This record gives sequence, structure tokens and C-alpha cells, in this order.
Amino acid sequence: MPTPFKISVPQATLDAIRAKVRAYEWHEMPVGEGLEGTWAYGANLDYMKRLCAYWADGYDWRNWEAALNAFSQFTAKVEDIDIHFIRENGSGKAPTPLILSHGWPGSVFEFLHIIDMLAHPERHGGDANDAFTVIVPSLPGYGFSGKPKRPIGPRSTARLFDGLMSGVLGFKDYIAQGGDWGSAISGWMGYDAPNCKAVHLNMFGWRSPGVGPENDAEMEYATRAAQLFEFEGAYFREQTTKPQTLSYAMMDSPVGACAWIVEKFHGWSDTRKGFENVYSMDQLLTNVMIYLVTRTFNTATWMYRGLAEDFGGAPVPPKARIEKPCGIAAFPVDLIPFPPRSMVERHVNVVHWSDFAEGGHFAALERPDDLVNDIRAFARKL
Repeated sequence: MPTPFKISVPQATLDAIRAKVRAYEWHEMPVGEGLEGTWAYGANLDYMKRLCAYWADGYDWRNWEAALNAFSQFTAKVEDIDIHFIRENGSGKAPTPLILSHGWPGSVFEFLHIIDMLAHPERHGGDANDAFTVIVPSLPGYGFSGKPKRPIGPRSTARLFDGLMSGVLGFKDYIAQGGDWGSAISGWMGYDAPNCKAVHLNMFGWRSPGVGPENDAEMEYATRAAQLFEFEGAYFREQTTKPQTLSYAMMDSPVGACAWIVEKFHGWSDTRKGFENVYSMDQLLTNVMIYLVTRTFNTATWMYRGLAEDFGGAPVPPKARIEKPCGIAAFPVDLIPFPPRSMVERHVNVVHWSDFAEGGHFAALERPDDLVNDIRAFARKL
């Protein structure tokens, strides 16, 4: 049975983080013509100084702790790991169960802004018949969930999350939704879990073995995707190969962990109208704080190593695909954007596809209305 849970971070933990932020000794970054405000070398120094000044003397974790605690939260033992999750029962007579899975460097906070919209559409100008019962778990090793003893990958996480949905909560015919690792986890739930009836993805995270580009448009995409990964993939290689080494710095330095995470929010988001118009400092810091107050920066990176060494199930036959209905929400900016639809359809059974003019990797935070409306539109087609 699930155990009620409430976030309550000791004041001493908050004071220790703030003290380290205030004591941080700033260094230099490249300067010169055309370099003002640049993020080309990594997290911009001027922005980080402003963010940390606010962190030290303006940001209030307790406000956001209360906002998270406004939703019912629980922990439940699934196999050998305690899984933390938010649950919001939907309006109407038969709300569809929906599990929202985050990724790295995100957290359950990504979905805070859309839970009520999904569960109670009538409060937001919608129809109660579109309601979902919303489940938002923290990934194993992330946030308020338990930590695995060694790295596990997205397929094993999908098994744990299906155990939560089907076993602990007793849901049948649920929808799995996610981006980043959540897209891979949701994909595996669609592939492996009988009680998962459909999948909605806002990142291309599940791939069928043996499926590759077959025409000029797909080959052009593959070349572009490889170039993007070459520029953005250093973090992936480090966290896949030597996550433990990285952890010794990041577990000790709140500013270091913040820079590592915030740089990804900048690089993978649609910042054409300015980074500070996409996320507030409160949003960025609350997400970072979840890693810090739970001391999970280290174990969160293990998912990358788990991808390489934890296969979590029987091999997938070449060119097998997810045959359950899949919805795609394609936002224009991402670490690796969606391939042409022709290629995606060889991996998954696409019954719904939306191309958006704005938005990026962290869609629930960047474009909450677009994501919510797209999940609803997909569910209506089922």
C-alpha cells in the first residue's frame, strides 16, 4: 500500500546550501567582441552570478515546497525500491489514468504547472470528460524516490513504473507520457507492459533496433542529428562512462551542480525570445534544489550508465516496433529533434502527430498549454 509522503527539508540543509552559494569564489570566462552574454563556452558567468545572488538572498524554497505539497504525494515499494509519486484524482466519471515521466536534468517539478490542468480541465475552461487521474513519479535515484544499488536503465525503470501503475495502484488501460528519459521509459512501457494502452512522447527516446534512414530527408536528418550530438553530447558521454568521477565535484558544490543543470535548460530550450522569458529563476532553482536537498545528483546520472549495461528484458527483435497507439508532440528545439515522420513510424505506431512552432525539450514548463492540449487530443482518439 502507498504511504503518504510530504516534503519537509530540514532548515539546516537549506542553510548549508545557501552558505555554500554565498561563499562561492567566482572565476573568469572568455571575453571580447561578440562574446557578451554568450553561452557558447558553457553556463554564462554573468547570468550565473545573477541567479546565485537571487538564490542567496531572494529565493524561498519553502514557497515551492508548499506548492509541491499542495498535491497528494506517496511512496510505494516496487520490487526493492521506494518510488515517490504525486497522485491527483481526475474529475468526471471515468478519468483516464496517465503517468507522466520526467528525465534528466528534470524532476517532478516540471509537471507541477500542468497537473491540475490535466486532472481538472473544467477549472481551466475545458471539459471534465477530458480529465485524467495523474500520476507523477520521481525516477529511481532521482528526487524523493529511493536509490538503486547500481545503475539501472529506462527499461528496468519502465518495469518499476508499470509495477506502480498496475500492481500498487491497480490501474488498467493507462497512458504513459514523457520526454527525455521519460520518453524512453514511456516507450518501454508501451512495448512491454500489457496494461499500458497508449504512449504520448515529446522526445524521440525509444528506437527499434535495425531501423535507420532510408531516403534523402531521413539521411539529412541523421547527419544533422549527429552534428547536434557532437556539440551537445559531452555530458552524455561523461555520465555514461564515468558518472562517479563527476559526482565528487557536483555533490559538493551547489553552484557547480546548478551550472551543469541550468546550461542544459538553456541549450535545449527555445530561447529565441530570450532565456529569461522562458523560465523564471524560481523555476530553475526549484528544479536544481530537488537534486540538492535529496542528494541525488550522483544517482540521477546513473541512468546513463544503466542505458549501457542494464538491458532489463529480452532482446527486441530487429525492426520490431511499439504497436500500441502513439502520439507525438514535436517541439522545434531539442537536444535531438524528432526525425521525419516516415522514420518515426517505423519505430512506433503513430496515430497522432503535432508539429509546434515554439517550444523545446522541457515542454511541460515551456509550453504547458500546448502539451496539455496535445495529450487531450491524443487521448480523445483512443
